[in-house]
Amino acid sequence: MDRHLTEPVRLGLEGRSGAPFISCVPIRAYRCSTMEQRIIEQIEKVVGKEGYSIEPAVLYTYGFDASIFHNTPDIVVQPRTTEQVSEIMKIAHANRIPVVPRGSGTGLCGSAVPIKGGIVMAMQRMNKVKRVSVADLWVDVEAGCIYNDLNAELSKYGFFFPPSPGSAEACQIGGMVATNASGMRAVKYGATRDFVLGLTFVKADGEIVRCGTRTIKDASGYQLARLMCGSEGTLGIITEVTLKLTTKPKKSASCLCCFKNVEDAGKCISAIIARPLIPASCELMDSVSINAVNKARGNPLPNCGALCIVEVDGETDEVIDRDLKIVEEVANEIGATDVIPTKDKKLIAQWTDARKSVMTSLSALKPGCSSVSLADDMGVPVSLVPQAVKAFQEIAEKHNVTIATYGHASDGNLHTKMVIDPKNKDEWDRGVAAVNEIFDVCVNLGGTVTGEHGVGISKAPNFAKERASEMSTIRAIKAAMDPENILNPGKLDQWEGSILRNLRYPCPEYM
Repeated sequence: MDRHLTEPVRLGLEGRSGAPFISCVPIRAYRCSTMEQRIIEQIEKVVGKEGYSIEPAVLYTYGFDASIFHNTPDIVVQPRTTEQVSEIMKIAHANRIPVVPRGSGTGLCGSAVPIKGGIVMAMQRMNKVKRVSVADLWVDVEAGCIYNDLNAELSKYGFFFPPSPGSAEACQIGGMVATNASGMRAVKYGATRDFVLGLTFVKADGEIVRCGTRTIKDASGYQLARLMCGSEGTLGIITEVTLKLTTKPKKSASCLCCFKNVEDAGKCISAIIARPLIPASCELMDSVSINAVNKARGNPLPNCGALCIVEVDGETDEVIDRDLKIVEEVANEIGATDVIPTKDKKLIAQWTDARKSVMTSLSALKPGCSSVSLADDMGVPVSLVPQAVKAFQEIAEKHNVTIATYGHASDGNLHTKMVIDPKNKDEWDRGVAAVNEIFDVCVNLGGTVTGEHGVGISKAPNFAKERASEMSTIRAIKAAMDPENILNPGKLDQWEGSILRNLRYPCPEYM
């Protein structure tokens, strides 16, 4: 078995605190590849023996991302160049073989799960930062480059790529572009799409396309680079990206604000924005999230009904002190029970780590239960965050499910994770019923079913409802760019029926 094909997968099977998701995977017989030998031989001529695998254990492992889904591919291919990707796509197109591009497998919606089998195109060998042009404010990077690795290189020049996804230590730039990923700092700096100047992608038939520019401004015709952002591998395989640079702030500080309930925490966030103050980030956690983290990680957070962790940044201490004071004033006006401002990097890192560990910590709440991603990154207008989180609590009570609400609430991006017994069909059914109502609440408030994670499988039915008037145009674009429907088929607009199938969990009715 090729070590290069197994080592990176570990990242896709871990929670953001390092706890393995794989623990809930049922023991099933591995499926051997059913791909014809002649096609395997053609692929080997392109990438060499070290560039692919049909080993059963490797195939099984690459059937996961960090979502609730699994399906085994027929072959895993790891190209090193755009030209190799092109040649593989020509083979796939001629034989009508499904192809699913994959980064590190950190996605939570099933976007990288090869639901129709075929080829998983794993991009981790294309991991170079090719060129940094500080004078022109751009960087050229290969799709498989890790987010943190890119920022380590950019920091040498005083710049950074700021979207800050929760999986920053593992996720790849191509995957970020494909899902328009973002994270804690999107409220101030924007999502991935806001930094994409241009990119190279390979079409379904193998044609190589370079779109966009290396200029800060571009008014030339259709913006194909932007179209590829959020396309989740359904329109082409992204191989290289040109990103806009922005300067890294010299100073930062944070303020932890405690409240009696999550509605007040939501009110604090919208009041900070309206002051006006655009924080670098503003994280919300409800009592379920706080209790889970404190139980799993030794009480790193105050015990309260809800909290906000507000980060401010800037160029001088005077700016930081001014903004911290505003945050304290607003929090006290809303009725905070405690306000803790600090510039202590160690304490801030502790808070940040605690917030990032919510998803995996939730599994510690109930013996035999797991935290699962069903409705997990909805977006609503910032001023309506209090109304949304109140509705989430009412829905949880109605369906008798445990729901944690947290997220990047200063841009209206809320996460809900459910804690269920993954072997229990009734709990899955009640969970999905609650999810559908949560999505309806968000859309009715003028929001969206996904703010940063993408659609994949888990959002597909509700995405279709949200974008009903757009679906015929979306399908026409897909048909024009991928007439044989081999690029990540079965996702987004193509998923039909319930999301409760092909689950990675040991619930026989839905496996």
